[in-house]
Amino acid sequence: MGVNLELEPFLLPGIVTDRPWVIAGPCSAESEEQVLQTAVELSKIGIRMFRAGVWKPRTRPNAFEGHGSKALPWLKKAKEETGMYMATEVANVKHVYEALKWGVDILWIGARTTANPFAVQEIADTLKGVDIPVIVKNPVSPDVELWIGAIERLNHAGIRRLAAAHRGFAKYEQSEYRNHPQWQIPIELKRRIPSIPMITDPSHICGNRKNLLEVSQRAMDLNFDGIIIESHINPEAAMSDAQQQLTPSDLKLLLSKLILRHSDVDSSISLTLEELREKIDLYDDQVMNILEKRMCIADQIGEYKKTNNVTILQTKRWDEILTKRMEQGLMKGLSEEFVTRLYEAIHQESINHQTKIMNKSNGENGNQKVEHK
Repeated sequence: MGVNLELEPFLLPGIVTDRPWVIAGPCSAESEEQVLQTAVELSKIGIRMFRAGVWKPRTRPNAFEGHGSKALPWLKKAKEETGMYMATEVANVKHVYEALKWGVDILWIGARTTANPFAVQEIADTLKGVDIPVIVKNPVSPDVELWIGAIERLNHAGIRRLAAAHRGFAKYEQSEYRNHPQWQIPIELKRRIPSIPMITDPSHICGNRKNLLEVSQRAMDLNFDGIIIESHINPEAAMSDAQQQLTPSDLKLLLSKLILRHSDVDSSISLTLEELREKIDLYDDQVMNILEKRMCIADQIGEYKKTNNVTILQTKRWDEILTKRMEQGLMKGLSEEFVTRLYEAIHQESINHQTKIMNKSNGENGNQKVEHK
């Protein structure tokens, strides 16, 4: 189901609308010199939107939490000397007032704040009557409804220039990513709100420099609009997130390697695509029919378990299914992550079916229990 929002073009005057939009700058505004040097170098490579954290939400209290309002004049000076637009994160009403007072051009809502509807509503109320672009990062958890809710709150307050930022999601298992991208979540948000620009934050997804190009390219291949990426004049000396920041020259190199593909399909290849899509639709129909049959068997198992007073969850059997299908999936070129998620969803649906049967009274729908002796 789509979400109706009143949106206007996000980009500010003078910004080239061609993909990718790039918002770049250090994780934290550490000093006036660092801000100015980084801004000047980024301006030289054509970056028009500068990002820097002034208030830094940190997990532990002893970490560097930014210089706060003290750093805002540094951003203003960088804007005056380079002509770049300035962007920073706001997490409460005080941050909003201070950022607006010092002429910040773009605000963003961080992942922790997006997850708090009370905080988002207070920010939205504070911004009523203010015409300023706002970027809403995804919440820490993979909850598309929470993400959409934050966007809606701002839009209902009159903010028309909105963008969504995909920065990955918290994870518990070991992974090559700092925050798992879970691309299906931003894709679903884009499906629900087609008109909203989607920006990916490869720095916070990766947590390192090694995978920045890969994640940025993936975003472009998915037709996302741009990237918000961390760039520092001297990353090794950065006071926060040093391992994921690029020098301006390295950022220029990364951008030069991005392959930009067309979102529209021309007539010369549309026929081939339609033929392939028809096959996909055919296989999807078959998958749905097979899943229906599988759930019918699950229902029969549920009836048997109820009759014989057996628990729904059989851990050994579930482990056997998952292990076998993961091995089979690898042989067929399917990733372990995909097979695991697929069968977890199938298993959960089977449990749901069996739970419904277990909780159904014997006389429900006129079906009386028959004793077989």
